[in-house]
Amino acid sequence: MTALLIILVAIVVLFIGYVTYGSWLAKQWGIDPKRKTPAVEMEDGVDYVAAPSVVLLGHHYSSIAGAGPINGPIQASVFGWLPVFLWCVIGGIFFGGLQDFGSLFASVRNEGKSVGEIIKTSMGRRAQKLFTIFALLVLILVIASFVNVVAGTFYTASDAAVTFGFVLNPTGNQTTAMVSVLFILLAIIYGILTNRFGMKTAPATVVGIVGIILSVVIGLNVGLAMTRVAWIVLIGAYITVASLLPVWVMLQPRDYLSSFLLYGMMGLALIGIVSTAFTGNATFEIPMFTGWSNSLGTLFPTLFITVACGACSGFHSLIATGTTSKQLANEGDAKKIGYGSMLIESALGIISLIAVGMVYTKYLNGEFGSPAVAFASGIATMFGTETSTVYATIYALLTLAVSVFALTSLDTGTRLSRFMFSEMFLKEGEKSYKDATGVRKILAYPLVGTGFMVIVGCILGGLSLSQIWGLFGAANQLLAGIALMAVAAWLGNVGKNNKMFFIPMIFMLCATLTSLVLTIRKKIALIGAASAAWGDYFQLILAAAMVVLAVILVVEGVQTFSRQMKKKTA
Repeated sequence: MTALLIILVAIVVLFIGYVTYGSWLAKQWGIDPKRKTPAVEMEDGVDYVAAPSVVLLGHHYSSIAGAGPINGPIQASVFGWLPVFLWCVIGGIFFGGLQDFGSLFASVRNEGKSVGEIIKTSMGRRAQKLFTIFALLVLILVIASFVNVVAGTFYTASDAAVTFGFVLNPTGNQTTAMVSVLFILLAIIYGILTNRFGMKTAPATVVGIVGIILSVVIGLNVGLAMTRVAWIVLIGAYITVASLLPVWVMLQPRDYLSSFLLYGMMGLALIGIVSTAFTGNATFEIPMFTGWSNSLGTLFPTLFITVACGACSGFHSLIATGTTSKQLANEGDAKKIGYGSMLIESALGIISLIAVGMVYTKYLNGEFGSPAVAFASGIATMFGTETSTVYATIYALLTLAVSVFALTSLDTGTRLSRFMFSEMFLKEGEKSYKDATGVRKILAYPLVGTGFMVIVGCILGGLSLSQIWGLFGAANQLLAGIALMAVAAWLGNVGKNNKMFFIPMIFMLCATLTSLVLTIRKKIALIGAASAAWGDYFQLILAAAMVVLAVILVVEGVQTFSRQMKKKTA
């Protein structure tokens, strides 16, 4: 019954937070459903494309979710279920939801521009350049991490000698690969049906769901096999093309259809939790609290870095201002898409915590290769034993869902890289590479930035460095603190209430800078003891660079807030 009570309390509190705090934020900021959005005023058929709210919700939720709210809470479960539960709920309502909703609103009121451009209007051009460099460092880590994750879910060790081939009676990874490829084709078909043949969302959704079912059936019977290197090259080619295509061709439909897998996954988990409470098919094994420190680190700052997307994630602000704001058809939907998606993700974080709780002893014993595997096993355990057909089927479907979302975050992150890389080389008044001249025009060209980010990200991802994922967590949360600061500065400049940002902003900056400083100390100690690998040098350099950039940005932010206060008292 513990698991059932945990999820019921979480759902109720998150819902109350959405209705009360979310509505209060919308009122404070002056959300106006009658005001035209950039997607309507600046529609270009490529990046600015107004989408139905249900489709955009699917895109935004799929993109921000990825594997984060599954990996993070499961890894942090070693502190006990109560700290993870509290941070997912409190963090989702007052930290992550605030950042996501605020970032989306600020971008919509600034022609759908990125966080960097918003910083330029409120903190100056130097701050914007520094933030863009910082965000690109984070996005390289995003691409590297998720390339590694996706290639790992597609590749099976037995495929090492296979150049390319279809496989009967496939392994789980070969099935995942086939279904993911079919998903891409299905998304293109959906985009053409809705945007070129005018099919309404409802009938097109039915076609899409039928297509998903057929894709899964095909994948369960015919798999796709390649070497790991071949998969990395193919993934790199895919995300390059996907980032350059109009959003209606790939991004909107793929993420929308992917969201049904995520909704289904959460629904299945809820059914399992309820049934287990009364049948006793599985037992929730995580203690309430295990102590202030363990092998993972001390509760502060480790818990708040590790849970990541289940409570607050800087990557969300890049998505909200990079793609979602350019597709929002009505400003009145900003609360549902920006704030609501974050709270749904917090609920997924709680579900992930409960899932690992059903197999917690095995998880601590290292019987699972990754948190995603523990998640799938935990939920499948609620429905049957490991030898049952029901267990095997649910396990395969959940593993597939996790990999699909990792790929969704990957192609969205690559599109964001394209936007921000180009912004770095544009001068005041220049809107695209076409307005630039000389070398800047070449560097701002979309394919150049995309190619650079993809190549570097795929090389790092191909090395399978565990250090990349560890550094990504701190960098991502530090980005959240800076994004909170950026939105607060913009709101202050336009005369709107920004006081709700200061506590979350200060807390996230303190937690993440502390984590990075501890990482730097640890790597220096390894180097001093002559026991460091080159990955430790890589992590040290990147962590130090991010700390320096963040401190400079914080100084810029403090100066901005000081000017705003003087202006008010003058």
